[in-house]
Amino acid sequence: MTSSPSTSPLRLGLAGLGTVGAGVIRLLNTNADLVTARAGRPLKVTAVSARDRTRDRGVDLSGMRWYDNATDLVADPDVDVVVELIGGSEGTARAVVEAALAAGKPVVTANKALLAIHGPALARLSAEKSAPLLFEAAVAGGIPAIKMVREGLAADRLLRIGGILNGTCNYILTVMRETGKDFGTVLADAQQLGYAEADPSTDIDGLDAAHKLTILAGLAFGQPVAFESLHVEGIRRIGALDLTFARTLGYRIKLLGMARMGDDGLEARVTPCLVPENAPIAQVDGVFNAVVAEGAFAGRLMIEGRGAGAGPTASAVAADLIDIARGHTIPVWGVQATDTPPLQANPVSAGTGAFYLRLLVEDRPGVIADITAVLRDCGVSLRSMLQHTPEQNDADPYVPLVLVTHQTSEAAMQDAVARIDGLDVVTDTPVMIRIETD
Repeated sequence: MTSSPSTSPLRLGLAGLGTVGAGVIRLLNTNADLVTARAGRPLKVTAVSARDRTRDRGVDLSGMRWYDNATDLVADPDVDVVVELIGGSEGTARAVVEAALAAGKPVVTANKALLAIHGPALARLSAEKSAPLLFEAAVAGGIPAIKMVREGLAADRLLRIGGILNGTCNYILTVMRETGKDFGTVLADAQQLGYAEADPSTDIDGLDAAHKLTILAGLAFGQPVAFESLHVEGIRRIGALDLTFARTLGYRIKLLGMARMGDDGLEARVTPCLVPENAPIAQVDGVFNAVVAEGAFAGRLMIEGRGAGAGPTASAVAADLIDIARGHTIPVWGVQATDTPPLQANPVSAGTGAFYLRLLVEDRPGVIADITAVLRDCGVSLRSMLQHTPEQNDADPYVPLVLVTHQTSEAAMQDAVARIDGLDVVTDTPVMIRIETD
């Protein structure tokens, strides 16, 4: 919906003054003339809320009313739009967003966890109260992924959506590939550089990417997706050895979140994948994100950029604020909210694909025959096999063995891996990685 914008300032209440919150204030101050011209009216932060009043955030907060309780900020009559940058799917963040929408006030948020888990209810509340809910900053930072899917591709039927959705994991895998260092060492370095949190589990276990994929899939397919139905794996078990073998085979390893809609329903997963090293997405390295969409008419598109940080995320927040100032808003999922239950992703075992399987096995005759017999019994066909690496010590009683399969069912592959893991000749848990060829 679009309405004629006012020329009076759009008054903002900002809940959360961390890196992104301070970044929003800095951007609005630095680009005030530009933002006013594009919004058709000034954007003015009139009220703020955070836990610590004494902390120096590097921005001027004078003239802004301070609220110790963020939900009190919502009721301020001089706040037209609530900007929620607290984070988290529960607690204060959820209370602020729900209170603002219930009061009929537009909300701009960067909170992917909140939208992934409570998006359906928030969308209904937004529609009931005619209170826009915008969230460009919730997915891939400054990359305009939401606008691409919800607006740029609004007339197309999307077949798949996803990409590299977590910069921390992409950075770790990139450095492991380039240096040969192990996962733990690179993670510690990433934490020192500020690319990984002190508790990195949300990133490295795939949950952050899954939150973003849930949102993208809901937009792509015009209906919210049940977050808990997604299959989610992280990168903890990816070793430097896997990146070496992947290079030998002509691949790179990326943590991908991908959702596809087919005749059999929705496939949605976050998993490490081998991608051909000449594929565009394989070239996206470091802390960068990439979002890929494929439409029946538009074909395949990919946009990439920094997926986090004060600058990119603040830019996305401000873009949403400009839309509100202009009176341009759109339903949360791109279509009118309904009471239809969220889409459930199919069980991962229902999928098919080709797979990379890395084993650590005893270096003695008959081992390969034992393993291939299990694959044969499970109906899994082998495409290629690799043994040893240039660094392999001939005195080591265990050697790495890599098997690459033809297309097979994931259920058959899971059965085979479970049986192989039970063989006496196999030490350490097998590492299975899906191969993405398209």
